[in-house]
Order: sequence, then structure tokens, then C-alpha cells
Amino acid sequence: MDPVRAQSTRFAALDPLLPPAREPPSGDRLTARTADGREVFGVLYRRAHRSAEAMWSPPETWELTPVLGDTGGRGLDALLTAWRARLRRDRPGAESACVLAWPSRDAEAVRVLLNHGLVPESALAVRGPDPADAPPRADLTVREASAADLEELVDLELAELRYAALLGRASVPADAAEKLAPGIRGNLSRGRVWLAERGGLTVGMAACRPVSTVEGSTLTGRLPDGRWGFVRTVSVAPAARGNGVGRTLMAVAHRELNGPGTRGTFLFYNPINPLSPVFWHRQGYRPLWTIWSIGPATALR
Repeated sequence: MDPVRAQSTRFAALDPLLPPAREPPSGDRLTARTADGREVFGVLYRRAHRSAEAMWSPPETWELTPVLGDTGGRGLDALLTAWRARLRRDRPGAESACVLAWPSRDAEAVRVLLNHGLVPESALAVRGPDPADAPPRADLTVREASAADLEELVDLELAELRYAALLGRASVPADAAEKLAPGIRGNLSRGRVWLAERGGLTVGMAACRPVSTVEGSTLTGRLPDGRWGFVRTVSVAPAARGNGVGRTLMAVAHRELNGPGTRGTFLFYNPINPLSPVFWHRQGYRPLWTIWSIGPATALR
């Protein structure tokens, strides 16, 4: 059987929400063989991260898209062995990372990934349109943000960035506020941004937008085709955390995003964040893909 079709069949058995596997993107083809002689391959490509994007990840990533057919953990082990040999040859810089995305429910792959030194860095989580949200807090007011709120929105996103920098590869340069502002302006013009206020003080924000998994988009092969709501950022002021602010913001966001024809909502969170996984699972989200990462110091051993 064609390896992409075989991988699609395996994905369908793992998780009914996984879209069919597709031909990998263009890049350098990497091949390997399992102990019993079966060939597997992957496509390796470099991606440069610029400006604000580089604050949340290394400036450069080496991304691998595996095509394993139905070989499972054996095929993944062979391909990762070949990948690490390739990285030793190409010598990625110290300010880079090597990443791959794999279905979160593939328990067989977890031990293989860990054995090769990769760690879970983020998860793409999904929620259908049906789960009921908890009632909003009566002492909170949620309103749509405008350009006049830009300074407060930047402060909240900066607080989120600082917290992320404690837990992973995010960084907070001196000009972080200036770099964040254009993206927030874009959210205000292209999406929906809500502010939560208590007693006249801003205590949280949620930035979301509708997206479509059209062919050629960055979501191709990650989500079932259709219209989705993307939860880009939720940030609660540090002093207001644990008091229902995020839950109230998301009750409003889900009501607005889950219109007719929408398949659900999705977001990315850090699995080792002590706050995010618990919060998002309580909101009805569950991981679909896990993005695994390895730094060059480990990859080149």
C-alpha cells in the first residue's frame, strides 16, 4: 500500500478527528529502513522565525514531517536515527531547535520520541461546538476591545510572554512591547478581541479569530477540513488568576466563535505549563497533535 494511504489508515484508527495524512511539504527527503527492511521516509525543511514570532520560538527550526506507513514505532525509531545522523552532518546552530508534530494519542510513539531525546513542547488541542460553558462570573464585565485599548492589551500579552519564558524557549527582548503591538493591531482588525474588567480595571483578554482549513494553509493536514475558531491568546493579569476570569472570557469567545457551520475551536498550549493543561481540559479541549522538540546540544550527541 502507498505509505501515505497506510499512514492515513493508521491515523484514523488512532483518533477519528485526525484528518487523512497528506503528501509532505517540499524539502529534503530523508529515508531509513526498519530492522526488517521496510523503508520509511520524512521531509526535512528549515524555517526562519522573524520579529515577534521569534520571541515565542528559536530563530530557526528544523522541522521533520514523517511518513511511516503502518510501521509504527519501529519506523519512527529508524527515521529519528537517520534524522539525528543528518543533523550531526549539517550542524544546526545553538539558537535553533529540531521539531516534529505527531498525533497525541499514538502512545506507541511516545517512548521512541523520549528515547531520542525529544520532549513535548506544545499541543494543538481541539474542542467541538457542543460542550456547555460554565456560567460567567457576575462581578466581571466582558466587552469587545478596540484600538483605544492597545496599551492594556500589550501589557497583558507581555505578561503571558514573560510567563512562557519561564517554561520553554520563549524570550523577552527589551523591545518586546513594540514587537507585540503590530500583531495585536492585526487581531483587532481581522479577528475578535475581548477584555474582562472588574471594578473598572482590566484583568484579562482573549484574542480569537475564525479560520478555514483550505488547501495550502498552515493547518492543512492538522485539522479536519472546514471552518474553525482559533483561540490565539488568553491572558489573565497575574493578580487576578484563579478567580474565573479566563473561564468567563472563554464562555463569551465560544458563544461568538461557534456559529453555524463551525466545526469547533482549537488552540496551542504548553504541556509542561502548570496552569494551561488543567485550565484548557476543563474547558473541553483535548490534544490532537503534540509538537516534539530537541535542542541541537542533545541532537548532536
